[in-house]
Parts: sequence; structure tokens; C-alpha cells
Amino acid sequence: MADDEPTRAARLLDAQAKAELLFAEVEARGLLAPGEGERAVSDRVRDLANELFGTTRHWHKRVVRSGPNTLKPYRENPPDRVIGADDIVFADFGPIFEEYEADFGRTFVLGDDPVKQRLRDDLAKVFAAGRRFFEADPDITGARLYAEVERLAVAAGWELGGWHAGHLVGEFPHEWIDGADVESYIAPANTTPLRRTDKTGRRCHWILEIHLIDREREFGGFYEELLTLG
Repeated sequence: MADDEPTRAARLLDAQAKAELLFAEVEARGLLAPGEGERAVSDRVRDLANELFGTTRHWHKRVVRSGPNTLKPYRENPPDRVIGADDIVFADFGPIFEEYEADFGRTFVLGDDPVKQRLRDDLAKVFAAGRRFFEADPDITGARLYAEVERLAVAAGWELGGWHAGHLVGEFPHEWIDGADVESYIAPANTTPLRRTDKTGRRCHWILEIHLIDREREFGGFYEELLTLG
């Protein structure tokens, strides 16, 4: 029997809270360290999730990217890279907690490069501004929100790195979403309202993801979490 809407919302928020705790522990334990390979770090984060929560499944590939690899969108698979002492690194993990997805991404700056630090800080600002824009328009479409996120990125001095700025989230892996179904994404071609129900009558909940890049300096950053709850 499917959960009712308040239960769904509560469980999605609980899954995100666990993912946020996981990322805080990743930082506290210094797992994103210079001299470590991206894949090795990804495996350690997976093991830490298992240690903390007994989580054995991740519903999308685990992503840890550093340096020039941070320019690449999710669907690409750049070669494994050793993290440098002055690198910018982002992590994107989607663990399942009690059959509910979390999709959470954060960026870390290992050195004291002021431009990298500014990009890291701008990620949260663009996310917050994008959420305010969403909240102010009850009939907002995926296309309108994408356009605003792109505008915010450019205004901050960056480029938007992906073809979409978020996707549906719920009890099922978003990688099972038909890639051709643009209504499942916050994307330029999605002219449907984001506040709607899905084909089974459940309320749609969304992840907002911000991928900012500096193509000339060859680095980027990533930030994502729930848009519609919290």
C-alpha cells in the first residue's frame, strides 16, 4: 500500500537529512583528501554510508569529481583522477533510505583559491534564489525555472553546466525515468507545471541541482537537494 502524501513528504525529508549527515561526516573525517583517487574516495563514502545507516544501495552512480572533471555533466564518465592539494571537489550521491531516495550534492574546496571558494559559495546562493523563484510562482514550469537558474548563474559570473537543473524524486530511482520524457526534468523543453501529480496520482517532488562551471579556468561545482520540501 502506497504511503499517503504527508508520509511521503516526511520520508523524503528524512532521507535527505541522512544524506546531509553523511556528507558532514565525509568532511569531518577528511575523506576528500589530496592524493586520493576519485573512485577510491567514492568507495569510502559508500562504506561510510553502510557504517552509519546500513545503506547498501545507491540508486544512481556515485560521483566524486575533482579539477577539470568537475566540468563534466552527470552522464559523462571522465577517467579516474587523483585529487590535488589545491583542488575543488564535488560529490553527488543518491542513497536509498527505507525505499525513499535522497539525492544530495555538495562542493568542497581543499586549498585557499579565492575564485574556487567564490564558486562554492555561489552554488548555495543560486540554489536559494532559484528556490525563492519557484516558491513565488504557483504555476511555474520546468522551462521557466531552468531559464531563471541559467540567468542567476550568468549574473554570478559562471556558466550553467548541465542540460537540466533538476528532476523528479520519490520512491523510485530517477535513472528509470525515460530520458526522453522531458516532463521529468527541470529543462528548457518542459513547459508543464512543476506542481502537479504524476501518472499514478502522487504529488510530484523535485530535486533542484546547480552545476556552475568556469570553462576557462577548467573547474566547476555542484549543489543539489530537495526543491519542493524543506
